[in-house]
Amino acid sequence: MIILKSAEELRLMRESGRHCARIMQAIVARVRPGCTTGELNRVAEEEIAKAGLTASFKGYGGFPESICTSVDDEVVHGIPGPRRLEAGQIVSIDLGIIYRGFHSDMAVTVPVGEVEPEKRKLIEVTEESLCAGVAQATVGNRLSDISHAVQVHAERAGFSVVREYVGHGIGRQMHEGPQVPNFGPPGSGPILQEGMTLAIEPMVNLGRYQVYTDLDGWTVRTKDGTASAHFEHTVAVTAEGPQILTLPG
Repeated sequence: MIILKSAEELRLMRESGRHCARIMQAIVARVRPGCTTGELNRVAEEEIAKAGLTASFKGYGGFPESICTSVDDEVVHGIPGPRRLEAGQIVSIDLGIIYRGFHSDMAVTVPVGEVEPEKRKLIEVTEESLCAGVAQATVGNRLSDISHAVQVHAERAGFSVVREYVGHGIGRQMHEGPQVPNFGPPGSGPILQEGMTLAIEPMVNLGRYQVYTDLDGWTVRTKDGTASAHFEHTVAVTAEGPQILTLPG
């Protein structure tokens, strides 16, 4: 079900998104060679607790931690733990929080120290693909206009877009309707309306788009072992155009 948000609900979601963005900044600031993914999770949990917030992910479907940390060929849903990050890797960090009953959800991919140019380009193109999708989140467009914009930008750069995992509506529930794929032809799906709130989240692979789930039941990896990047924003469809809610205030 697509749930349109009132002006007051959008205000609360914007506050939620600001908290999410601030906490993400604190996590990213700790990324360096030698730190563990568990340390990044602890930063998130400390910041969430200090602000009196709730982690969206912890316990969701049995997920054990408050953030997802996915390294190199890990696409999404990597579980933080004792793994030490190494120079030359890239790490995708996915964070969701709840503020006064409303979820916000965002993801970034960052280099660990110096990385090879191909990985840096992958990060840049994935973030640009997110921006291309967000730009299509305007009243009167079709949902697949977002999807198509993401796919076109990523594939023009020679990369591939993951098919099996998609964005989603968001609000009082972390996952609301509609699903937001990152691929497909334009001009189909629901008409975008004022008050819709969407988590748009391209997952882009250096190689082929096929993925599989690891033995832990959570971590999704590329089948060909190539690197993957993930960016996400919570976005509101408004009469004034798309508004990114997961930006620091």
